[in-house]
Amino acid sequence: MSGDGRESGIVLIAGPTASGKSALALDLAEVLDGTIINADSMQIYRELRILSARPGEDEEARVPHKLYGVLSAVQSCSAALWRDLALNAIADVRAEGRLPIIVGGTGLYFRALLDGLAPVPEIPDAIRREIRDLARREPPERLHERLAARDPAMAARLQPGDRQRVARALETVQATGRSLAEWQAMEGEGGIGADERLAKIVILPPRETVYARCDVRLKAMVAAGALEEARRLEEMALDDDLPAMRALGVPHFLAVVRGEMELDDAVTRAQTATRHYAKRQLTWFRHQFADWARFEAQQDEMEFEKIISFISKQTSVL
Repeated sequence: MSGDGRESGIVLIAGPTASGKSALALDLAEVLDGTIINADSMQIYRELRILSARPGEDEEARVPHKLYGVLSAVQSCSAALWRDLALNAIADVRAEGRLPIIVGGTGLYFRALLDGLAPVPEIPDAIRREIRDLARREPPERLHERLAARDPAMAARLQPGDRQRVARALETVQATGRSLAEWQAMEGEGGIGADERLAKIVILPPRETVYARCDVRLKAMVAAGALEEARRLEEMALDDDLPAMRALGVPHFLAVVRGEMELDDAVTRAQTATRHYAKRQLTWFRHQFADWARFEAQQDEMEFEKIISFISKQTSVL
């Protein structure tokens, strides 16, 4: 890498689960003297190494990694918190003279980093507790009705089953008197500078390839100890509404731990849920990241060289 990490720009690699983006980031980091920074909302939790498909110890030993397993599952990582952590990580990586390579599948995190976030005020703890208690006690349809009465615009955007987002919209309108839609329409704050040199890459393999990888990955997780990881989560007695408890596969394996489901059934259901999630991600990234360079991941040396060439044109790493 020519120059130093503080001048060379930033590489961003987004894509759906099981797309091969983490393997690509690892290879790029070795070639470009890079440090990998996590942009996956589940890989940030230390208790989910297996169930979030976090890089293994061998991979972490090959190049430096940041923001993997840095929060406890008892916490809820917001896009704002991740953005602040990521900005600090980028500064640290550059101070070490290395290239920041940000990789993950959480599109909102990339948006928060690049565009900033709407200036929604902090919600008072008393209101947050009140709404979260309602969300736990009431059926999702009733909570959604409450939102529709207070904030029809957000209710029209959200499904009743999306309990966390419905609660977020309800607590916002109760605390501020304004729709969350109004706040979100405001110009974002706190993103990275507009003068940054960015190599923005989105990995979009064929859908059937992603589906097949999802199925294989779930079976590999079981062999690696996913059930034991779920059992440790159960022992922590966490609120089921916490993000870590809703990670792909976690509800299904928790059902096995609780004696509510057979393991084979849990694996099949988790595979189906993961494929559905990957489908939504593929659609979202195609539409929302239309200005990013698209690749099918690193299929061969020629494809890798194309990616290297693109990064070189967008930054000054070579």
